[in-house]
Amino acid sequence: MSEKRRHFATRLNSFRASADRTISIGEAIQAVAQVDGISAVELNYPQHFLDDPAAVVAAARSSGLVVTALNLRFDGPRFRAGAFTHPLAENRTAAIRIATDAVDLAAAHDIPHVILWMGPDGFDYPFQADYGTLWSNEIAGFRRVAERDPTRRVSVEYKPSEPRRVSIIRSMADSLLAVVDVGASNFGVTLDFCHALMAGEQPGAAAAMALQRGKLFGVHFNDGYGTADDGLMVGSVHPWHTLELLAELRSGGYDGTIYFDTFPDRVDPAVECAANIRTVLRMERLLDRLSMVELKEMRERQNAAGSQRMLQDLMFGLPDE
Repeated sequence: MSEKRRHFATRLNSFRASADRTISIGEAIQAVAQVDGISAVELNYPQHFLDDPAAVVAAARSSGLVVTALNLRFDGPRFRAGAFTHPLAENRTAAIRIATDAVDLAAAHDIPHVILWMGPDGFDYPFQADYGTLWSNEIAGFRRVAERDPTRRVSVEYKPSEPRRVSIIRSMADSLLAVVDVGASNFGVTLDFCHALMAGEQPGAAAAMALQRGKLFGVHFNDGYGTADDGLMVGSVHPWHTLELLAELRSGGYDGTIYFDTFPDRVDPAVECAANIRTVLRMERLLDRLSMVELKEMRERQNAAGSQRMLQDLMFGLPDE
């Protein structure tokens, strides 16, 4: 990936939550724009557009930020039992309408990507739901949203659980099966690093699956311990996995936005965001020094010891005693 054409974006709500007073969406956008290296913002729909949608987009652009995606949120009691999979048809219709309205807004303001995080869709108990019906309803909703405007990319951001105990779209494999079932060229997947860990995946391996199929539309960087959506600073717990994900993105030709989906609850969000950018850029420079020929040879032989030594030499640069 070329640093010149890559956009870095960050989570707007992190800047709002850390403020010592209630700040507006516009003020939060201005605060984000002050972070050196941030060139984009991805906004929640409808959460960030309750007043004047055009003004919100204009505020981002006047601050020098590109709006690269809208992230769907299905908030409120109406969707506690599901969005596209709600047992009531009128609530499913309402959820799909929210998503298609987001696509319309994206089209009206030249925003290329709409990301569907289907947090409410799933179940909590055995025998609670008919699994085939849940899947069919989910796919029908995805197809409706993707068909709304074929010029907008639409992707599903998978997560194995939270808030439901079991999500419908739990993994990269589930997501790619959904891609096949939806059957739309503009429908793909967004990978979140913490969500992949929660799903028991290697983020780099998950990314490779989507990249092979040309279906990796978005990437959310963060870190955690694998049991929950911790949203810690990039590379803070799993530096090797982060480096490998960046290597896969590079080899797979990913040139989309890198979005920092982190929760700096006890850290200054601007400082934390700058640290995330610095970490990614430093890891990219490490990859510039990595012999791809040697790495390819190690991988072809599945030489675990050799590849680990090569990476440790790259990362630490310490001589053998």
